[in-house]
This record gives sequence, structure tokens and C-alpha cells, in this order.
Amino acid sequence: MELSALHNPWAISELHILLRLVLALLLGGLIGFEREQSNHAAGLRTNILVCLGSCLLMLLSMYGFSAFVDQPNVRVDPARLAAAVITGIGFLGAGTILFTGKSITGLTTAASLWVVSAIGLAVGAGFYFASGTATVMVLITLWAFNKLEKRYINARKEHLLIIKANDLSQVMLDINALMTDQKITMRKMKLEECADEAEGELLQLQLYITLPKSEALLVLLDKIKHLEGVRWVSSE
Repeated sequence: MELSALHNPWAISELHILLRLVLALLLGGLIGFEREQSNHAAGLRTNILVCLGSCLLMLLSMYGFSAFVDQPNVRVDPARLAAAVITGIGFLGAGTILFTGKSITGLTTAASLWVVSAIGLAVGAGFYFASGTATVMVLITLWAFNKLEKRYINARKEHLLIIKANDLSQVMLDINALMTDQKITMRKMKLEECADEAEGELLQLQLYITLPKSEALLVLLDKIKHLEGVRWVSSE
């Protein structure tokens, strides 16, 4: 770097530009790799491109207009493009959010894209410690907290079981015994008649339950499916 650049906040060497772009690629790639391993819509390449693009725009915002700094009536704001990145990333994040029935998916991926863009901006501005620390924290949040969430939070969410049978009198007794044995809590129950082309008139039972652990749902569905009189069972 030239001596003049050391004392000029509007100047940066090509070596430092390369360093920041490579660092943005690596940090975005780390988070993208975790997302790719979890089979999310925004994976390795998406996160790398977001982080790299944010870094480039930050560099452009800070140093790309240095030639006009000394011009009269010209006001240079290093944060102007950074603000546009934060706003614009919302449209990309919104594309990863899906609403299906009662559930919303993609919120974590959208949030990770927003954080990755912030990491790219931080790298572009030269905040290496902050961007590196934030990357480690994001990885801990996406991996370690995901394990805790699946074990202690998701298991306590309410599930809807839909059971169709010819006669529910014995089926209800068997289901009650199953739930008592597996320590499953029943929140609400709804019974109605339904027609099926193959089976004819059936009774439909809707059960709102909470499970002691997430793995218990598959076991419960398999056991209910094999109960005498049950024609169909599903979960939401």
C-alpha cells in the first residue's frame, strides 16, 4: 500500500480489496455449507453470492467514489449503498419463506441470508473481528441451537392426528391406551362423519396432541395404523 493511502480513508490497495473479497467468500461459504447440509433452499452458492455481493457493494460505497470527494457540492456517504443492501436482501429472503397450511417454513433461512449480507458489509468495511465473530455465532445458532430446538421445543408443539375408521368405539379405547402408555397429552378431540369412495361411510376422529419427544409421532402413527378398524391415519 502506498504511504498516501495509509493516511487517506478514501483509498484502499488492490491487495486489501482481494483480501476482503476472499474473506467474504469464505465466511459466506461456511454458513452456506451448513445450510446446504440441512437441505435448505439457500445453500452454499447462494450464501457465498450474498456475502460476496454485499462486500463488493460496501467496498464500492466506501472507495468507489473517492475521486469525487474533493469536488465542490459533492457529499460522499459511505453508508448509502449499505442501506440499500439491507433493504434489498429482504426481497431475496422473502422468496425463501413458504406458507403451507398452518405452518411457515424458511424463516431461519431468510434470517441467515440477512445476517450473511451484514457479514459481507462488515468485511467490506474492514471489520474483520466483528464479521468473524458473527460468523461463528451464526454457525452455533444454526447447528447447536437447532439440536436443542428439536429436542426440547419442537416436541412440545401441537400435532393434529386425523383417523378414519368404520367403528370408533373400540378404536378410541385402543388409542387412549396407546397415548397413556407413551405419555402423550390430548388437547382437543373432534368427531365427524365422512364419505370415502372405496370404504363408504366412515367416522373421522381429529385429535390435537402434544408429544413427550418428536420421535414419538412416527411410532404412534405406525401403531394407530395397525389398530383393528382403522382405515386411514395422517398427521399435520
